[in-house]
Amino acid sequence: MTERPEDAAAPAGGVPPRRTGRFALMLAAALVLGAIVGLAGVYGIGGGARNAVATGPAAPAPIAVADEAGEVDSECSVASAAGKRLATFATGELAAFAPTEKPTRIPDLAFLDPEGKPTRLSQIGGDGLKLVNIWATWCVPCRKEMPALDQLQGELGTKGTDGKPGFEVITVNIDTRDAAKPKAFFDETGLKHLALYTDPKAQAFQDLRVVGRGFGLPTTMLIDAEGCELGHIAGPAEWASPDAVALVKAALAETAKAPTP
Repeated sequence: MTERPEDAAAPAGGVPPRRTGRFALMLAAALVLGAIVGLAGVYGIGGGARNAVATGPAAPAPIAVADEAGEVDSECSVASAAGKRLATFATGELAAFAPTEKPTRIPDLAFLDPEGKPTRLSQIGGDGLKLVNIWATWCVPCRKEMPALDQLQGELGTKGTDGKPGFEVITVNIDTRDAAKPKAFFDETGLKHLALYTDPKAQAFQDLRVVGRGFGLPTTMLIDAEGCELGHIAGPAEWASPDAVALVKAALAETAKAPTP
């Protein structure tokens, strides 16, 4: 948050009109700049002071051209094709869902499990579909969508059985200043279905930039068991909505019929 100037005490004789008008203009300009900086801090644009990667390099490209980053991974062509067929489900609350146009493999992100032990993305969720969400407690949109992600996990989260793929919502927190905040947020919000994964160094956020992700928070990717992306959303979504449930169910159906690479 940008500090606001303190209210200046007016002299006993009153403030001359011209001086008052000039002060009002300066105050208005400061408030506008403060609002811009505040938004940058929330969405991770340009690495604001509250951004977990504020000390890192500035993002080289905006989210809109995410699919232009990284190299084509031919082994992910099946997942990419499945993602394109999900385009019809990118509607309503999930209208921002972007099917992966170019075959993309999400890095095998490293972070800590709920017990504080090192783990990797590939070690979670088995052979099923994974909805990977990167968030932080200081990110207001992240905080708002977490209960919906928790509800989605409670409704659709399952282990794969009898050839049917499972599904798991994997949320990775990247708070770097206070390790107790994510746990406190989970407790205060009453999240019951999500596991608390953390990355206190925010390295996962940096690693995602290699494939054109990780330029703002929240960032959410739908991937298969091989780490191949079907689609992603840059920004928040209502993950407990019927639109989200329909999209995930359609993705599970696509994953079930996809040939083994």
